[in-house]
Amino acid sequence: MKKFLIFILLFIVACTGNKVDEAEIKEANQFFESIFLDRVQDSPEFQSRLGYKSNYDQWDDISWNRSKRNAKRAMDDLDYLRSNIDYNLLDDKTKLSYRLMEKSLERRIKSREFTLNNYPVTHRGGKHSSIPSFLINYHQVDDEQDVKDYLSRLRNIEPLMDTLIEELRLRGEIDIVAPKFVYPQAIKVAQNIVSGFPFEEVKEQNVIYKDFIKKLNSLDLSDPIKTRYTSEVEAILVTIVNSSYRKLIDFLSAQELQSTDNFGVWKQEKGAEYYQYQLDGYTTLGLTAEEVHEIGLSEVARIHEEIYAIMEKTEFEGSLQDFFEFMRTDPQFYYPDNQEGRDAYINQVNVVMDTLTANIDQLFHGLPSIPFIVKPVEPYREKSAGIAFYQRGKADGSRPGVYYANLYTMKDMPIYKLENLAYHEAIPGHHMQISIALEVKGMPSFRKYGGYSVYSEGWALYSETLPKEVGLYKDPYSDFGRLSGELWRACRLVVDTGIHHYRWTREEGIEYYRNNTANPEGECVKMVERHIVWPGQAVSYKIGMLKIQELRKHAETELGEKFSLQDFHDVVLQNGAMPMDVLEDVVYSWVDNQ
Repeated sequence: MKKFLIFILLFIVACTGNKVDEAEIKEANQFFESIFLDRVQDSPEFQSRLGYKSNYDQWDDISWNRSKRNAKRAMDDLDYLRSNIDYNLLDDKTKLSYRLMEKSLERRIKSREFTLNNYPVTHRGGKHSSIPSFLINYHQVDDEQDVKDYLSRLRNIEPLMDTLIEELRLRGEIDIVAPKFVYPQAIKVAQNIVSGFPFEEVKEQNVIYKDFIKKLNSLDLSDPIKTRYTSEVEAILVTIVNSSYRKLIDFLSAQELQSTDNFGVWKQEKGAEYYQYQLDGYTTLGLTAEEVHEIGLSEVARIHEEIYAIMEKTEFEGSLQDFFEFMRTDPQFYYPDNQEGRDAYINQVNVVMDTLTANIDQLFHGLPSIPFIVKPVEPYREKSAGIAFYQRGKADGSRPGVYYANLYTMKDMPIYKLENLAYHEAIPGHHMQISIALEVKGMPSFRKYGGYSVYSEGWALYSETLPKEVGLYKDPYSDFGRLSGELWRACRLVVDTGIHHYRWTREEGIEYYRNNTANPEGECVKMVERHIVWPGQAVSYKIGMLKIQELRKHAETELGEKFSLQDFHDVVLQNGAMPMDVLEDVVYSWVDNQ
């Protein structure tokens, strides 16, 4: 009897230990939401992206002081989280949010050590180059007040640009200056933004002016009022906006004299620590530069072997290098470099997406409700932009997700890569992943709108392989496109670490891509220059893909016939973006619960 009572007592204690507290769960979620709302309140641009019109005439504070304030706030928030929220009283969903919030705050605190290590202006972009696309895509004009706010936002470009120049100056004082090749390209982008009418007496309208006039004309206002606002925007552009960009151009021209051809962040004080910080953020697995480099070399060798099988299937006679050259140069793989060719490319992307969505039930439990569209990159930024990228839609579906294809040079967009690029950026890649997270009920906002490159890019690269499982990539050259995309990301592991850890030159990085991939010369150059100004980010794709594949293999092995691919994808996507170590715990827990 005594033993029985002890057993009952232990059972009660065990059950009590597993009990969740609804009040604690509510307090935790309220705290998570308050942190997210702090982030929204601190960012007028994020408010606009979410569809709010508060602070509609303002830009974000881009100063290092804001970064310091955010780190201090993160310290206070982390202290509150650990002192006031009892992790053991939370349910599993809220425990996951707790862990993700904790990691996010720790990362923000760590960022204090490297506030000035990045390059605010590069050939790829910066605050100066994002202004037109932000106004076009996010400053909606529904009434006359929105027009006034648009004009005020244009006026406020002046203090924004002054802050950007100050940030560049501060970095210059401690010799954190972008490499020499960056400056002519960055200056050209700035010049493009202040070109066209009314900056010049030409027929072609400036991109900002064109957007403003289009939005103004959509309103039911009298002609005299429209004429007044048209005159006002012309005056603001040719005075305030023009002088602001000219100041930036002059500063960049002067700072170019300070720049060198040392390409890796190893040149910076504490450069090795900064690079490891970047790798930690972009892999979330604690990998060193040496480990990432070796993974890359191994994957490059493996994928080359798979390409040999494609060569055999297509009865190609010659070396791997010969095959790469054939894929780069044979006219059958390229649309003509004219408007007809560009239209044909966009039309074919839509055909590919329609074909996949007809088979989507074999891979997922349906599609998200947020629509998506395909668009060419706008002319003002197409020369410097990447070959493809995605812009999220709105959670209510009122703004679609956008897959941007860069058709500036059709030789950089071969037909055999059209499929895998579309799968990566749209469905089942970024559009699927981001939209599903936005639609999940009850997920804290910081998880819906947060992000980890290793998760999102890892998913997108993994998703390039999925259409093959439902019988697509029927053409062997398109299947080569899939492999070439994966090979490209494997090479990134080698070259990124090569430049920032092993001190490769820009030319050594370009040569590695040229020798090991079929990508055209221009794309090789762009990729290496991206590595140089954005250390660590490019390794996230392959590292994330490998981890998701590893977790799927674990689930398939453990569950056998009970394994459902659709359910596995739900587990990966319906919890939102997360670090790979946390995703591993989530998948392992799901497998155990089956």
